[in-house]
Amino acid sequence: MSSSAPRRALNISNINPHVKEAQYAVRGELAVRSEEYRAKLAKGDGRDLPFDTVIAANIGNPQQLDQKPITFFRQVASLLENPLLLEHEETFVKNLGYKSDVFERARWLLKEIKSVGAYSQSQGAPGIRESVAKYIERRDDYPASFKDIYLSNGASSGVNTLLHVICASEKTGIMVPIPQYPLYTATLSVLNARCVPYYLDESQAWGTSLDAIRTAYDKAISEGTDVKAIAIINPGNPTGASLPAEDIKAVLEFAASKSLVVIADEVYQTNVFIGSFISFKKALRELQAAHPGKYDSLELASLHSISKGMVGECGHRGGYFELVGFDEEVAQQIYKFISIQLCPPVIGQCIMELMVNPPKEGEPSYELYRKEYDGIFNGLKERAYALYEAFKQMEGVQCDEPQGSMYLFPTITLPPKAVEQAKKEGRSPDEFYCFRMLDATGICVVAGSGFGQKENTLHFRTTFLAPGTEWTGRIVKFHKEFLEEFK
Repeated sequence: MSSSAPRRALNISNINPHVKEAQYAVRGELAVRSEEYRAKLAKGDGRDLPFDTVIAANIGNPQQLDQKPITFFRQVASLLENPLLLEHEETFVKNLGYKSDVFERARWLLKEIKSVGAYSQSQGAPGIRESVAKYIERRDDYPASFKDIYLSNGASSGVNTLLHVICASEKTGIMVPIPQYPLYTATLSVLNARCVPYYLDESQAWGTSLDAIRTAYDKAISEGTDVKAIAIINPGNPTGASLPAEDIKAVLEFAASKSLVVIADEVYQTNVFIGSFISFKKALRELQAAHPGKYDSLELASLHSISKGMVGECGHRGGYFELVGFDEEVAQQIYKFISIQLCPPVIGQCIMELMVNPPKEGEPSYELYRKEYDGIFNGLKERAYALYEAFKQMEGVQCDEPQGSMYLFPTITLPPKAVEQAKKEGRSPDEFYCFRMLDATGICVVAGSGFGQKENTLHFRTTFLAPGTEWTGRIVKFHKEFLEEFK
């Protein structure tokens, strides 16, 4: 009889190696340390810290940073969660500030979903998908069909679904912009597929460079990679860049010439400060109208989410993707994949319906909705420019004017002594700088190396979601003292 001691089945050497390879800097070591500081302050044990608050500028999580929920959305959600309240409409209208259209919308949604505690169709409730299709039609002035809409557990789930279906082997390559949101590279690592990086052009406000895309594609093909798709994040994360129409059409033309699927991550489409948002769907329809037949086989998957914009309902996990030009048999396999996960969160689906179909002018809840929406947008813009102005004061820091999304991505030039100290500590120079910033100010940002960056360049990404502008002064002060220490 064996007398060996009981042991665990799993250890770090025998789990899936592709999971171990995946990196996700946004919630990495810096974020963990910032939460340790936050917990220490909450317990009253932070007297030795040089700051009294932690600013989580590392992640686009608006309501964690005191962005208030849209009242109409939460009022409807409260009735969906507890439909018994519908029996007391008069009390809620008279005493609690609810309007009649809140009750009308809640009743309509309950008719569509039955209950937020029940599974929906795997693709999402048909009535909600119809609302999304109508939103896309209003936005683009081109038709959309609810049959092509797939509701999802946030946009991240949509990306995960698409990459799972597209990545057929370890030779499959997906073109990914660098710098990029690490969801893409992390998911490709888990799938054991290949990331084909193409660099955005910092000298052109982080626009797409067709030369860079072509060079990256040709290199990948020469190395035996089966390049299947190109991902674009517009407006950009982490760069904040908002692409002009000519850049969008150039990407579509290139994708069509190489038979690539286009994955358009458009979750920041309402966060645009300069110019206006142009969707890849609209640009594609314009190309198809101008060149009949030439672009009819181009496959486009566009994604959106309730987590960003002025909605910021990250925790409710709602999103959608729209398929354009996909083979019907492929669409059926996508449906099968999402059906394995049963359905996206139903309350998140309902918040999505409210986002794409908010109160209209003349309706009882419109005035407050408009006031809240505009207030959030203007507050974000004000803080973005306060941060931009702060960076302009900092020696060796360059930053483009805020264009959109929720982020700035400044370039930093660090003294040789700081680079040397980073090496001694086993960190990249920008990561070393970000840890020093956190330890001195309580502000948590993300090193540019977590998103990818050109060799011999350094950056960090910060959100501008935190309330007020006082904390921008903390960064200026820290930077000055950091340069003095390592000069």
